[in-house]
Amino acid sequence: MRCLGASGYSIAEALVRVPNVPGLYALHALPEVWTLLGFEDRGRGVPLYVGKAEKSLVSRDLKTHFSSGQTGSSTLRRSFAALLRESLDLHAIPRNPAKPGYFSMFALSSEGDQTLTDWMREHLTLAVWPKPADEICILDDVETAVLDQWQPPMNLAKVRQPSPSLKAARKHMADVARGWVAARS
Repeated sequence: MRCLGASGYSIAEALVRVPNVPGLYALHALPEVWTLLGFEDRGRGVPLYVGKAEKSLVSRDLKTHFSSGQTGSSTLRRSFAALLRESLDLHAIPRNPAKPGYFSMFALSSEGDQTLTDWMREHLTLAVWPKPADEICILDDVETAVLDQWQPPMNLAKVRQPSPSLKAARKHMADVARGWVAARS
């Protein structure tokens, strides 16, 4: 909790400092970002989101969540896109426009994806807890305990009450992606 409750690294720092090992990660932001996202700031140390990387903090965090072109593969990116759709002028499209489906796993145009990536890199910090190599622990159990303690507002699973506004925003984006297909038929 101490590692994950720290403000962490800027994303630029994380690119060179986060170890390529399994572990947990937490995303932090300033109070004004919480407000922009529609959440009440819970004070210092409480993250917006906590997740686990079973194989590599580098590939899960930095190469998926903080890379353009990955929104369709990242629930975290889809959540940010949904909450920032108006302020960043983001529009959902199917993850695979050539074979549309699974609209809840929407993507963004390349321009929208880059806009989201730039925003995330500018406004978020990343704290990590690398799983100790010599400890026998089940990462999923550790993540569950951390989520139970903090109840981060951007987590949809393993929290007692997922944010209704986040769920509604994501549904809206899924509906927009579904409409994208209908508009092209």
